[in-house]
Amino acid sequence: MTVMANAKQTQPLLPAYLLVGEDALKREAVLKRLTVRCAQLGDLSFNSDDLDGATASGEAIVASCNTVPFASDIRMVVVKNAGKLRVADAEKVVAYLKSPSPTTVLAMDAEKLAKNTKLYKAFAAVGKDAVIDCAPPKRKDLPAKVRAMAMNHGATITPGAANALVDLVGEDTVRLDGELKKIALAHRGTEPIGENEVLSMVARTSEVKPWEFDGAFMARDLKRAMLLLSRMPSVSPHALLPRCVNCLRELMATQAVMGRGGAAAVAAALKKQEWQVKSYPQYARRFTPEELRHAVQTSCEAERRMKSGADAMGAFVEWLTQTLGR
Repeated sequence: MTVMANAKQTQPLLPAYLLVGEDALKREAVLKRLTVRCAQLGDLSFNSDDLDGATASGEAIVASCNTVPFASDIRMVVVKNAGKLRVADAEKVVAYLKSPSPTTVLAMDAEKLAKNTKLYKAFAAVGKDAVIDCAPPKRKDLPAKVRAMAMNHGATITPGAANALVDLVGEDTVRLDGELKKIALAHRGTEPIGENEVLSMVARTSEVKPWEFDGAFMARDLKRAMLLLSRMPSVSPHALLPRCVNCLRELMATQAVMGRGGAAAVAAALKKQEWQVKSYPQYARRFTPEELRHAVQTSCEAERRMKSGADAMGAFVEWLTQTLGR
């Protein structure tokens, strides 16, 4: 019997799905919806298997998929960590997908699986909806996603509080959702969750990325640069100084060409994409050419002091303050 959706579903279930991407919360949600659909078609109490691609053999996965359902029209087989399947085991699944069981829905969950692998291509060949992209949202889109996630916990959250939560927790949607659940349970009243509430309840678990510091440096925002620096405990000032000097040189190049065509000319000069340098002309106007040259020159003295056995972070912060100060 071919596995078909019930009358309320607009499309039939496929015999196999690949949930792939680093957004673990989305993979979890998709798998939950898929399980609900399968449960509407049959009894999964005795007709479901959960396997782990890191330990399961290809033979075990295929055998589970080929098992006849017991007192039900359907079976469901879930394989987590599908990206960790050994090549030989993945080959057996690829062979199975050429003629999958019509009474089984196979759902394989993978954080990463390259599109050029045989396993990925085998799932794609099952149907146009067989591969479900669970790529994480971009950093700039996360606050909006956090606000939507909060509603799932019966709460609303202000834009500032959503930004603060992403800043504290990072980009892991599972951890973001977990923190939202905790805050929502403690929240009282009908007002949205505010930034102070987030700051008081959530401990910082994410470390600032170096390129975030680069952005504050190029924007000549000393206050933000110092704040971000305090949130980068594992980054050495010996690594940050060359990054800053590179930023200064890029701003010097921007000043030299931005009158010839804006961001497009800057992108061509720096061999970058235009979207990567769209703010560079704005940043470059915050420094005079003399200030940029002086900052590069004084970086040599700062580097010498940092390597001489003096307080490296202290020397870096002193140079940073002089460079970004007005």
